[in-house]
Amino acid sequence: MAEILHMIDSEVFLAFSTYATIVILKMMLMSPITSYYRLTKKVFSNLEDTSLVKTCEDRKKLVRVDPDVERVRRCHQNDLENIIPFVVIGLLYALTGPDLSSALLHFRVFVGSRIIHTVAYVMALPQPSRALAWMVGLFTTLSMAYRVLTTALFL
Repeated sequence: MAEILHMIDSEVFLAFSTYATIVILKMMLMSPITSYYRLTKKVFSNLEDTSLVKTCEDRKKLVRVDPDVERVRRCHQNDLENIIPFVVIGLLYALTGPDLSSALLHFRVFVGSRIIHTVAYVMALPQPSRALAWMVGLFTTLSMAYRVLTTALFL
């Protein structure tokens, strides 16, 4: 038990906490960005969201799909698919007692890749910018998972 408390008090765990918080806040920010796009483009997903419009016919016209809103939603979905595994695997990785420099490299590369991915996705930058950013983040998480598995297998 004392070893776990020592690991939680370590610089690696504090670094993980910082970078995990950054990407979680970035992921959470995607919801207000989606709302902003919905409101400015007057695009809604549910009829009840259009209650400020007078006629039922006008309300039905606002329930539609917009490419820009969908782009932001897909970016948010991609965050959910990548940031949650990073947080779980990163926590386990931090508990394996890696070198601080190695851990910082993993955490910073992942955070940078997610920020670049979001910019490339929302601004519709040409491929392979978004794909490369996604792959860098994926390989970073896989690298941490490898460390967790090899540490756990040899205990």
